[in-house]
Amino acid sequence: MKTKSKRKILIIVLSIVMVLLIAGDWALSVIIYNENFNQRFESDEAFIRRVEDFDGLQRTKYEFASNKGQKLTGYLYTTEEKPHGIVVMAHGFGGGGHNSYMDCANYFAHHGYCVFAYDATGNDESEGEGVGGLPQGVIDLDYAITFVEESGNFPDLPIVLFGHSWGGYSVCSVLTYHPEVKAVIACSGFNSSSDMFEAEGKKQAGNGIYLILPFVKLHERMKYGGYASNTAMDGFSESDAAIMILHSLDDEVVPAKYGYDIYYEKYKDDSRFRFIHFQDKGHNYFNDETYRDEFNAEFDKWLETLDYDYNVSENKERFSKDRADYIHKNLDREKGSIH
Repeated sequence: MKTKSKRKILIIVLSIVMVLLIAGDWALSVIIYNENFNQRFESDEAFIRRVEDFDGLQRTKYEFASNKGQKLTGYLYTTEEKPHGIVVMAHGFGGGGHNSYMDCANYFAHHGYCVFAYDATGNDESEGEGVGGLPQGVIDLDYAITFVEESGNFPDLPIVLFGHSWGGYSVCSVLTYHPEVKAVIACSGFNSSSDMFEAEGKKQAGNGIYLILPFVKLHERMKYGGYASNTAMDGFSESDAAIMILHSLDDEVVPAKYGYDIYYEKYKDDSRFRFIHFQDKGHNYFNDETYRDEFNAEFDKWLETLDYDYNVSENKERFSKDRADYIHKNLDREKGSIH
């Protein structure tokens, strides 16, 4: 009897320890996830683009609600040219909303499309204390497309999706919910939300990321339902849209194996897919990399001319203003346009 009693106590103790370990891993996973993805992002004032920067570009502001009633802000970009389609744009993660893609909107608007670009939850002009998580991008895009189709504010034209990085994942995954979309351009995108967490986590924790990855998937599933598990590949299988996939093989933010390689393996012989790969364009290949390096070098020289320590907290506001003035006066925005 004593042996059985000791065995029972041991099992109970081990069970409690196991539960505590699982609960601890789960809590740690949620904390790490929120630190990486549940943040609010604002565009850098010094780099903000304005519609006046682009000849002939016009825009109209709209607001629409996303899944929890949070208001998202979007703009319809147009020119005098008669459009034959609507491009709905989904921006990337971490740099604020759609503003840094205004040159892309300008390009499409001058080439036969009107463009609806919006700020996702927790970005720039849209509501939200933080993004929440990567599946929120798919949700916001789902609601944006529905708004374009059903609000009565937009012409009845074929819909095309354009997205970069987080947006690249969103425009592909959302096809599950909008198979009526005619075409997609996905740049530097990834297949699933958990893939991106794995890619970032391996940089910080190595193979240790696989200990918490199951909890991350469970957390997202509980928070976002089917949106969390839906992937770009799922979207492709539910749609007949023409798909263009662009990726640079030296992309360290979203390695090709998490997106481009997966898609190419299955669809390389499918005529509705077009694959374009670069060798040395990195993650953000819309800009002139040579000019960026040139500008950064000149900016570093300017920093050395300052007669105060810009790292000191009491000089933060002054430096922010001086930095913005320098960038506005010296940045050649034409060299930063898409190529």
